[in-house]
Amino acid sequence: MNQDKIQGFLQELPLMREDLPFSPEVLKQLFVQTGNGSLASMEDVGETLSKDQGLTARILKLANSAYYGLQAEVQSVSRAAAVLGMAEIRNIVLALGVTGLTRRYPMPEDFDLGRYWAHQFLVAMVAKELSHMIDVGKPENLFTSGLLHDFGKLVTALKRPDDWSAIRELAESEEMIDSEAEEEYWGLDHAVIGALVLRSWDLPAALVEPVNWHHSPDLSPEYSNESNVISLADSVVHAVDDPDGKYGERVDELCQAVDVDMDDLMEIAEELVDSDDVEQFVNILS
Repeated sequence: MNQDKIQGFLQELPLMREDLPFSPEVLKQLFVQTGNGSLASMEDVGETLSKDQGLTARILKLANSAYYGLQAEVQSVSRAAAVLGMAEIRNIVLALGVTGLTRRYPMPEDFDLGRYWAHQFLVAMVAKELSHMIDVGKPENLFTSGLLHDFGKLVTALKRPDDWSAIRELAESEEMIDSEAEEEYWGLDHAVIGALVLRSWDLPAALVEPVNWHHSPDLSPEYSNESNVISLADSVVHAVDDPDGKYGERVDELCQAVDVDMDDLMEIAEELVDSDDVEQFVNILS
């Protein structure tokens, strides 16, 4: 086990707050304004985001993309928030933050960023559907957690590319899922790594904890139900992608735990995989 490597890595993670392509204070204020009980208006959110003109331009570019299919072009962030909703603006800003990291650090040649985003989006969509189906958590929050659930994999690939490659080789040679290989390699999985960075970005616990515990939801001290949703959504998407893989059994167990019909859920996931939404979402971030 590579204890020395992981200790040095963990000390670096909170410093990634400074790697955001916009001010961390803007992100912090955005989450205050879009959080539970906030009385902030669309105009307040627009004013916060307009402090960074580059961010404003990128938000409007995404809001007016084919993915959202708006009938009329929006020309201000406050209007985009009114049309798309506060939660969607928040997701756009987070996606821009993550993609900003991929431009700051060199990406390993064999890391497929398009495949990464496709998986994040599908898990987010399935988690949102699950939230409605079993009445757990807030659908928009679980979508966001789903969108960020494997962020730790991306962080590892960007900051520790040699270790990321070694973990991938271990997973393939020993027929392990990624989190098992990570635990074997340096005693920590990508869920914890991603959550540490997201906490440094001042994201609320309702979003970060399901990310942190999605490979061990039963151990989550406060958000075990939400962590179960992300774990199940992740497993379902993997099972659709690889029906004969190790995730099928996990899907069955988790479906029983949250009392949802496995066949219904698999059908939903298969329909999402085949939709045009996935490709459009990946395209706007490429």
